[in-house]
Amino acid sequence: MTLGSRARALAYQLGLVAGVAFVGWYVVSNTVHNLETRRIASGFAFLAREAGFEIGETTFIAYGAADSYLRALTVGLLNTFRVALIGIVCATLLGTLIGLARLSTNWLVARLAAGYVETMRNIPLLVQLFFWYAIISENLPGPREAIEALPGVFMSNRGIVFPAIASWWPLRVEWPVLQGFNFSGGIALTPEFAALLFGLVIYTAAFIAEIVRAGVLAVDKGQHEAAASLGISRWHAIRLVILPQALRVIVPPMTSQFLNLTKNSSLAVAIGYPDLVSIANTTMNQTGQAIEGIAIIMLVFLTISLSISALMNWYNRRIALRGAVR
Repeated sequence: MTLGSRARALAYQLGLVAGVAFVGWYVVSNTVHNLETRRIASGFAFLAREAGFEIGETTFIAYGAADSYLRALTVGLLNTFRVALIGIVCATLLGTLIGLARLSTNWLVARLAAGYVETMRNIPLLVQLFFWYAIISENLPGPREAIEALPGVFMSNRGIVFPAIASWWPLRVEWPVLQGFNFSGGIALTPEFAALLFGLVIYTAAFIAEIVRAGVLAVDKGQHEAAASLGISRWHAIRLVILPQALRVIVPPMTSQFLNLTKNSSLAVAIGYPDLVSIANTTMNQTGQAIEGIAIIMLVFLTISLSISALMNWYNRRIALRGAVR
């Protein structure tokens, strides 16, 4: 590259940086001017004020209407973590199972798995959330006529109740018991949480299934033949030989699905689950601090996404093929 070409390239880059800086300055200064004109206070001092509203689900920390907006947002953040972490685990397990089922030599199993994938991927997630919420809250019977899907697992319009492990040593299980108009004991999932979890898991699992299927198909056919020649069953060959090699293909796109599931959890506001976005919306409506509220949401989801990406990239490096040993 000649000296003149380098100078032009540098000039273009400096011009681009100057243009971006000007646009940023204009947006910030215009926003500050409009806030001052309308006498809208800016800053994050509102986080220390009393929230004045209740939150239906406070699983991890205690919360009351007299607590601050900061504590309310913390409850919403923990609720987001709760549904995202459980959803990632369940979607991974279900998606892997469906992906392997699509590769089954059984024609019916393979067709059912393919039908699941094509159906769930093409129905918008928001529609699925409304569907599951309507099923749980409006079509299931009351607690007194609850459906016992499995021993100790009851489904009603109040949510889903599971047995809980009350003590690990010695092992003691706490079974849900009907008392009055609802169940006590065990682990209870509210209709909002259950609908959100079902929707996220079933929708995301359809995409994960295709990723798993592609990863397995990417493994050389000779690996399957070698496992068969050693007398290893098809299931053990997939679990011990094929999947460990397929992970190198599966992990990068799987990371994107984990990020999508986490970000899609923000749709919880549509069915009333008190996640971070829902509580932030309530906070913005009460305080008028819309810019700060949106900034908090963006920063939190950016941090979560970067953290998941960093973790999955670290794992991907751990399982990557190494160069030949000299």
